[in-house]
Amino acid sequence: MAQGRKGKLNYRCPRCMMREIDMDMLYDKDKDEYYCLRCSFVGNEKEVKRLNTQFRDKYRDRVIRITEF
Repeated sequence: MAQGRKGKLNYRCPRCMMREIDMDMLYDKDKDEYYCLRCSFVGNEKEVKRLNTQFRDKYRDRVIRITEF
């Protein structure tokens, strides 16, 4: 999805990413939180970053070929 140039940086919804759906979150200035239109996830920037980091850790070794167990 394209990133707009207005407003704060758009984050991907962590709940949708876990289900392999690429969905941008929208930012609400009044409440200072991000929300997803698809799955109704709501969270502040710290929570969204924490869950996105957790997602990256899950798929960290995806491109490494593992030959020994």
